[in-house]
Amino acid sequence: MALLGTTDLDIYPLCLGGNVFGWTADREQSFAVLDAFTAAGGNLIDTADAYSAWVPGNSGGDSETIIGEWLESRGNRDSVFLATKLGKWSERPGLGTANIRAAVEDSLRRLRTDRIDVYYAHFDDTEVPLAETLGAFDELVRAGKVRYLGASQYTAPRLAEALAISNREGLARYQVVQPLYNLMDRSVYEGELAELCVREKLSVLPYYGLAMGFLTGKYRPGADESGAQSPRAAGARAYLDERGVRVLDVLDEVADAHHVPVAAVALAWLRAQPAVAAPIASARTPDQLRALLASAELRLSIGEIEKLSAA
Repeated sequence: MALLGTTDLDIYPLCLGGNVFGWTADREQSFAVLDAFTAAGGNLIDTADAYSAWVPGNSGGDSETIIGEWLESRGNRDSVFLATKLGKWSERPGLGTANIRAAVEDSLRRLRTDRIDVYYAHFDDTEVPLAETLGAFDELVRAGKVRYLGASQYTAPRLAEALAISNREGLARYQVVQPLYNLMDRSVYEGELAELCVREKLSVLPYYGLAMGFLTGKYRPGADESGAQSPRAAGARAYLDERGVRVLDVLDEVADAHHVPVAAVALAWLRAQPAVAAPIASARTPDQLRALLASAELRLSIGEIEKLSAA
């Protein structure tokens, strides 16, 4: 366990992604994964109001609804931390004041709770002044509906500007950052954004930590993929080039040395990066989750981290 940045949230080294709940995992499967995660000591669950509006038959808010029903049935709200996001869902678009006020009430209702532990701007809405967005978020923090704020998909300059406004105006500031980051996708975070997060003591929870499943080792040259027709499979296969094969080779080597699944190594590499508190990863079944949980106890050597980075 470790504190999330300068907050008082003591989190497990893996954050459970809720994007699959109501999509590739139905209610029963989602409950099983959530039970297994918390039984292992996991305590931070990440979702969004937009999950999973893209699925035929879904309307959005599906993941939050499932998590809320699970929380109510288990009676364990005080032992888990909830993170959700707003701004991307077509029913509640953007980061204007009125939408933020409405969206948080919707999320609280679906999650069946009176507060959200980390509330993210799901993207940087450049059509709304940062001061307006931050003022509306500050209102939620002061009302006790939100404990801490997070920024997803912000560039370093825009995040720095937002922090400066919060400091100047005395508003609640972003304390958690959620960028795209994994062994295959490094350009978004490494460099300016990572340096800003370290300097401002922001905690980073990367999404797509397993590159849409590619870093589980499931997708390989010449592999029989007849059983790999998931909605995310096409995205994962896009990484299967010369560089991807090189990364898989080193992942295999390190995984064999530690007797852990390939996915555990990929997530442990992420956790070793500057300012990263815990990677976000999702699982459809408790079996899939086991490989992810193995990352929580895995400590890679400096040499292993450097070799993976070089690949």
